[in-house]
Amino acid sequence: MHFTRKLGQIAAVCAGLMLATPAAMAQTTLKMVSHSDLKVLDPVWTSALITRNHGYMIYDVLFAKDADLKVQPQMAEKYEVSPDKLTWTITLRDGLEWHDGTPVTAEDCVASLKRWWVRDSFGQLLAAATGDIKVVDAKTFQIVLKEPFGMVLEALAKPSSLVPFMMPKRVAATDPFKQIEDYTGSGPFIFKKDEWKPGEKVVYVKNPKYKPRPEAPSMLAGGKVAKVDRVEWMAIPDPSTAVNALLAGEIDLIESPVPDLFPMLKADKNVALFGWNQLGSQIIMRFNHLHPPFNNVKARQAAMYALAQEDMLRAQVGDPEIYKVCNAPFVCGTAYGKEYGDLLIKPNLEKARQLLKESGYDGTPVVMMQQTDLQSSNQVQAVAKPQLEKAGFKVDLQPMDWQTVVSRRARKEAPAQGGWNIFFTTNITLDLDNPATNAFASGGCEKAWFGWPCDAELEKLRAAFIKETDPAKLKEIGYAISDRVMGEAIYAPVGQYKAFGAYRKDRLSGWLEGPVPVVWNISKK
Repeated sequence: MHFTRKLGQIAAVCAGLMLATPAAMAQTTLKMVSHSDLKVLDPVWTSALITRNHGYMIYDVLFAKDADLKVQPQMAEKYEVSPDKLTWTITLRDGLEWHDGTPVTAEDCVASLKRWWVRDSFGQLLAAATGDIKVVDAKTFQIVLKEPFGMVLEALAKPSSLVPFMMPKRVAATDPFKQIEDYTGSGPFIFKKDEWKPGEKVVYVKNPKYKPRPEAPSMLAGGKVAKVDRVEWMAIPDPSTAVNALLAGEIDLIESPVPDLFPMLKADKNVALFGWNQLGSQIIMRFNHLHPPFNNVKARQAAMYALAQEDMLRAQVGDPEIYKVCNAPFVCGTAYGKEYGDLLIKPNLEKARQLLKESGYDGTPVVMMQQTDLQSSNQVQAVAKPQLEKAGFKVDLQPMDWQTVVSRRARKEAPAQGGWNIFFTTNITLDLDNPATNAFASGGCEKAWFGWPCDAELEKLRAAFIKETDPAKLKEIGYAISDRVMGEAIYAPVGQYKAFGAYRKDRLSGWLEGPVPVVWNISKK
């Protein structure tokens, strides 16, 4: 009996080995640390970059920008524009399927665009110019404009928050102001909700039915080829712990290690730093325009005259080779990157105090949210607080995790009832260097980005901008928008920096440069 049992055990082991085919045994898992924990999963409901990154894992887009910043078809096979430039006909490519096996249809895309353009400032401009958006057949739909709109493709290829990701019609039918509960996409990876543990890890697996485009990958365009079978986003909020895990080989990649730890990374021959976003990002300070004191323009202006970018950038980024002092809301060195002398560079406390007095500020503490776990903007608050206090503000600095900030910034209640006055965030310069795409620069009241600035003149200028085709007039309007943003203190630019990641070069290859840390095309030995 004992011998027979042994034979049975050996047979079971052999059977298991036979079942473990070479393909199964070669299954690869990429373990990486993202810049934040993921708790909000709807990339239309929130503009949080971690949710945007999640979106790129599981969803796809109609058009995308390549490394030359040219718009290329992605889910679209082709598009046609009528001679009067008012009718845009978009046809989907063959072989597109949702993760549940159903085909992607034109109805899905129309529903997705309708949900997206309610929340996105660029989308709102496109929606206002659209007379109809209609299905032609299962693979074709039309955007019929009622007035000229020169940036249709740029809107559909918007690379960052909020990205016009395509979702099934049943999901896209969700109220844009409520979060979705179905995470079915058509992208190169599938979200494993059953393995998602907020504060611990997020898991994605390769979509075996995904049909990449035939072109070579180029930034966000071309073939999205998933070269690993499984991706795990590990939540390691302490930067030193994350770096030590990378050096020890416990993880493969860190999206955004803090610059202070670059020397440790450079000292390891098996680790490489990679400037995946050389175009850079911009940090901003956002005011809540609904409640005192920042419902008064003079209080907002007072805050801007009190700030000094260099001190904040030194605290947040550290290395002057990586950051750049810049007070242009549409990014220094770009077509619309108008700069404003010493404003936000050298504080003028006398003017700040006078403006604050004129605003009628009553000394109520200003609630400043601080995202302690977000390495791109978690150090600026401790510097901004005393700068504002020198001008006469009282500041209530409230530490919390980033996902709490993401949820709380959507609340319109007064600060005393759980709302807020100030928070800091970042976005890629590729989304900010154009007055049409820059969500921070909207003055659309309740439709505007968090903070809800309400400025009819700003919206009038933005509407004129997207209709203009003459380059000289376009720049003139762009500068006027920039002047309005700064004059009304819609938000405060804090400066620019380049994003570097770190990875095990003895294991990984193929990380693409671009404005988003994409995982497709990365191979693991």
